[in-house]
Amino acid sequence: MWTFLDTNLLLLMLLCSYFSSAVSSPLYSSSCQLQGQFHLNGMHKAGNVVLGGLFQIHFFSTHPDLSFTSEPQQPTCHGFDVLGFKQAQTMAFAIDEINRNSHLLPNVTLGYSVYDNCLQLGIGFRAALSLASGLEEKVTLHETCVGTPPVLGIVGDSASSHSIAISTVLGLYRVPMVSYFSTCSCLSDRKKFPSFFRTIPSDAFQVRAMIQILKHFGWTWAGLLISDDDYGLHAAQSFLSDLGPSGGGCLAYTEILSWGDNPAELRRIVDVMKKSTARVVIAFVHESHMIDLMEEVVRQNVTGLQWMASEAWTSAAVLQTPHLMSYLGGTLGIAIRRGEIPGLREFLLQIRPDLHHNNSYGNDVFWEYTFKCRFAPPPAGWMEAGGELCTGHEVLGNVETEFLDILNLRPEYNVYKAVYALAYALDDMMQCEPGRGPFSGNSCGNLQRLEPWQLVYYLEKVNFTTPFGDQVSFDENGDALPIYDILNWQWLPDGRIKVQTVGEVKKSAFKGEELTLHEDKIFWNFESKEPPRSVCSESCPPGTRMARKKGEPVCCFDCIPCSEGKISNKTDSMECTSCPEDFWSSPQRDHCVPKKIDFLSYHEPLGICLTATSLLGTFICAVVLGIFIYHRKTPIVRANNSELSFQLLLSLKLCFLCSLLFIGHPRLWTCQLRHAAFGISFVLCVSCILVKTMVVLAVFKASKPGGEASLKWFGAVQQRGTVLVLTSVQAAICTAWLVSSSPAPHKNTQYHNDKIVYECVVGSTIGFAVLLGYIGFLAILSFLLAFLARNLPDNFNEAKLIPFSMLIFCAVWVAFVPAYISAPGKYADAVEAFAILASSFGLLVALFGPKCYIILLRPERNTKKAIMGRGNTKS
Repeated sequence: MWTFLDTNLLLLMLLCSYFSSAVSSPLYSSSCQLQGQFHLNGMHKAGNVVLGGLFQIHFFSTHPDLSFTSEPQQPTCHGFDVLGFKQAQTMAFAIDEINRNSHLLPNVTLGYSVYDNCLQLGIGFRAALSLASGLEEKVTLHETCVGTPPVLGIVGDSASSHSIAISTVLGLYRVPMVSYFSTCSCLSDRKKFPSFFRTIPSDAFQVRAMIQILKHFGWTWAGLLISDDDYGLHAAQSFLSDLGPSGGGCLAYTEILSWGDNPAELRRIVDVMKKSTARVVIAFVHESHMIDLMEEVVRQNVTGLQWMASEAWTSAAVLQTPHLMSYLGGTLGIAIRRGEIPGLREFLLQIRPDLHHNNSYGNDVFWEYTFKCRFAPPPAGWMEAGGELCTGHEVLGNVETEFLDILNLRPEYNVYKAVYALAYALDDMMQCEPGRGPFSGNSCGNLQRLEPWQLVYYLEKVNFTTPFGDQVSFDENGDALPIYDILNWQWLPDGRIKVQTVGEVKKSAFKGEELTLHEDKIFWNFESKEPPRSVCSESCPPGTRMARKKGEPVCCFDCIPCSEGKISNKTDSMECTSCPEDFWSSPQRDHCVPKKIDFLSYHEPLGICLTATSLLGTFICAVVLGIFIYHRKTPIVRANNSELSFQLLLSLKLCFLCSLLFIGHPRLWTCQLRHAAFGISFVLCVSCILVKTMVVLAVFKASKPGGEASLKWFGAVQQRGTVLVLTSVQAAICTAWLVSSSPAPHKNTQYHNDKIVYECVVGSTIGFAVLLGYIGFLAILSFLLAFLARNLPDNFNEAKLIPFSMLIFCAVWVAFVPAYISAPGKYADAVEAFAILASSFGLLVALFGPKCYIILLRPERNTKKAIMGRGNTKS
């Protein structure tokens, strides 16, 4: 998934690599030197005005391994996408048609530079930079540093994530970009994307169209599958915000289909679909996601689902096979408006593998893909496997291929409209009369010194009608007039598969959003031949009330009989009259009695066990501390930094004692003190361990020639200071937490109907997470340092104990998080207290157990000679 951070990081890296050496150029120069070039695959045609294009001609790309010692090689593309190639050829056709039109741009010849993005943001971004900056090695500038840009506008990109990244940069210079397939609603933000336009409606409109279909058939319970990118994530946000208020429905589940091969995740998602009671599945994903998903659906034989398709895959021919129609038959899909482009088929039939090199990118691959052959020299083993060689004289018109299908032009129609939008904008600019222009001083734009923002001005005012009869214009957000077809995947009795248009949804200036459905034309893939029923819970009958199911959406509820003497209120969601909040019905249900009070008490067995364990740990710490003080002059104590060991034992005592704060009636001061005491105590403890590990490494380094200087940074003062600073950071975190959103006692009546659970709410979940995260960070750092020092000589043997102790510590707290989240009421306090005690005992036993064993039971090993002797036996 391209998250916001990932996208911006990529932009920064690409821009830095592209412009890094420009810093050394003179400030005042009459020429602009291109600092580097990307090796991109594309097709080009010269013209007075050049339009750029970004298309998905290959599905995949292979990136070379990064050695970080030399400039990385350019990625290679593979996996031919015949539909993406068709869209690129549609742009070439539109430009050729405009050049032959004597009424549109009569004195201007349009050219194009079309690049393959290989479905990768990095490659598409490189192509956009090359289109915007040009490919010439050296460009002479005018004194005013102005001039016509290499391309006046770009048609593309297909993916929303790509368009977001590219428009973020091109928008800074107002270079117009007209997308034919990017539907993310976020691209309608004119402040972020001032020069972005599109000929496809926004996803926000597509989501509302789907919700209207759900509402039309009474489907209030549906599952949602989304792709892991801006296309899917923004759609999910729209569903969550719009489905409840406008559609009166709920989502049974929302699953994200990630990029890449992940069979285990697909199995999990399909298992969720299989177990869910939702019969309707909305798939807001890309075609490649659906291909992978349906393989798992077939494997698990998940039938009986009503699919709703987004425009990204609703016309995917690769999914419309007899093998899949038993699962996908009856699919209702939102489709891009179908159009007609006269003359396109004849243009496509002219494609040959031997065209001029600059205009033939993809032609050879297309030829091999269409005729299932290979040009000489063929790949190794191709001929032996029965493969054929391409001659280049095969007849394209004799092949049945979706490339030549002109009856279902949808993305291609958007490409066609995008090219014409740029052409009409340019034509409007050329019609400007000097002295009556819209720019400063009533001036007009001209091709010799055209600023990109001037073309953006005319694009905003474009209004034309296609030969198919559709009006094309852009609103204030750069969005085209929204209209979608509604398709139905039909499996005919004779086995044929047909995609039938069964309605449309559009928005008009006068009537708003309109849904038109021809139900008599819809094929339902169910035995009843009727639309399925997909609700979480049926309406409750009279005399019952609706009870929400814990942890589930509002559409899911149980129908519970009202208590005796009470009736349902039909005007108030059939709710029964309830007892006051702090009361509950008696066993006889004849009156309300006060609820029981529940919290982790010192008087119940669980509280007694935790208290006894806390005191036992404190006592053992005191005993170990006494042993170390008594034997403080022995080698085993002195060799392991006795001062830090004493501090560690004192901090462990505090850790044991702070668990007592989680027992008893929650009060404001105990709620505030429990987490602060726990956090500071454990940071003090882990800080001591961290400093001990650092000292071990420093001492070992100092034992080597020339390493004596490292010890000056780890003296006693520096050790105390480090522990103090690390602990002070946690104290500052606790202080900020307590000041901003302090934990407080809370009377919870949700866990149990007949009890009031007193608990401490953390106030700020972020504060609690930062507190735990800081402890975890120090623990992991201690573990890593000690792990690196585990093979040091035996006289530094404490480094061997620390990794084990940190493993125990981390294991306890990793297990704590899910247990704490799932534990209700007082059991959450018990879980946290247990985690404190368990981790404290783990540190105490792992760090001090072996030392106490030597001090008390093996005194002959507690000598300087024994310690140094073992150290000298190591290599």
